[in-house]
Formats: sequence, structure tokens, C-alpha cells
Amino acid sequence: MLNETAMAALEQTGANEPEKRIRDRSATERAILKAAKNLLAEEGFQNFGINAVARRAGCDKQLIYRYYGGLDGLVEAIGADLGNWVKDRIPEDTGGMFLLTYGDLMERLSLLFLEALRDDPLMRRIVAWEISENTEQVRRLSEARSKALGLWLDRMRGSLTPPKGIDPAAVNALIFASIQHLVLSAAAGGQCAGLVLKNGKDWEKAATALKRLVRGVYG
Repeated sequence: MLNETAMAALEQTGANEPEKRIRDRSATERAILKAAKNLLAEEGFQNFGINAVARRAGCDKQLIYRYYGGLDGLVEAIGADLGNWVKDRIPEDTGGMFLLTYGDLMERLSLLFLEALRDDPLMRRIVAWEISENTEQVRRLSEARSKALGLWLDRMRGSLTPPKGIDPAAVNALIFASIQHLVLSAAAGGQCAGLVLKNGKDWEKAATALKRLVRGVYG
């Protein structure tokens, strides 16, 4: 029969094993998800498959089936992860700014969105796919992104309200669509409608114009 000291040691060992397994699984899932996102950003869906993701993640492909249920489940996981894109990349605090009006808010959010999209190659690919491909995989990613953006805007708005007579949903859709087109065009050819977008000064010019547009609508 085991004495109390031995029993305690055995219980302690048993208690630690599940925790270790959970950590290992969590780390593997994160590695798979990161590899899948990087592969998608670099190759698109054309070369996106279980074997390619497994090679990139350095794991057995059976783990992708075990943890994500296969390629469709992995795409859904990427979509859910992208749902946190704006929250993860754009701070919800005002960065020391005192926002008095809805126009203050939209100016700040527009500039932050512009910067975040410029820095994210995967999100740029997804935006491009939304307007060029009509597949189930793209729809899943797009729906997750659009839902998150809408919830984020509502949360950031708080009690601030737009001026009377303005449809904020329509105006904001045009603002964010213009930002997306500007960034995609710059990534593809370094310009948009004759506006050169290759260096910091070029983007400062674009940001200034964006602020004037937002202020022109919201005051």
C-alpha cells in the first residue's frame, strides 16, 4: 500500500499531465493556425491544402484532422481568428485623444484602419478575394470579417451619434471601401487613380485627404 507521501506525489504527477497535454495541444493548434494564415497570405487558396499546411507547420497532417476536422474546419478557424482582426490591431482606447464628436471618432478609426490594412498582407488578400471570387471559403472569411468590423464600430461609437440627416452605415461603407481600394491598388502598382503611394510622404498625403473627406461629411 502506498503511504501518504507517495500518494500525494502520484496525485501531483497525475494532475500535471493533463495540463501539459493541454498546453502542448494549444501550442500545436496555434502553430497550425499561424502556418495556415501565412500560407494563405503567400499562396492564396490555389495551393492551400492539408499537406501544404502540415509541411509549413512542421507537424503530422493527422493533427490538422484531429484538431480542426480537416480543411473546412481550418478555414472556419481562420475566419474566426480574422474576426478579431480589428480588435487585435486597432486599440479600443482613444490613445490620449478626447473624442468630442462622431466626426472625431470616424477620423481616428479611418486612419487606424488605413494603417492596419497596409500592414496586413493576409487581410489585403481576403479583401481582394471578396470582390473577385465567389467561393464558400471566401464567403466564410468575408462574413467573419464584416461582422467583426460592424460590431467593432458599434462598440467604439459608444454614445456618440452622427449629425442629423446623414446615413452613417452608407457613409462608413464608402469610407472603408475607399480605404480598401486605395491600399489594394498601392500594393498592386504603387498608385491609385494617379496618386502615387510608394513612401511615407505619399501616405501622409493620402491620410490628409482622408481626414478632409471624413470631416466634410461629419463636420
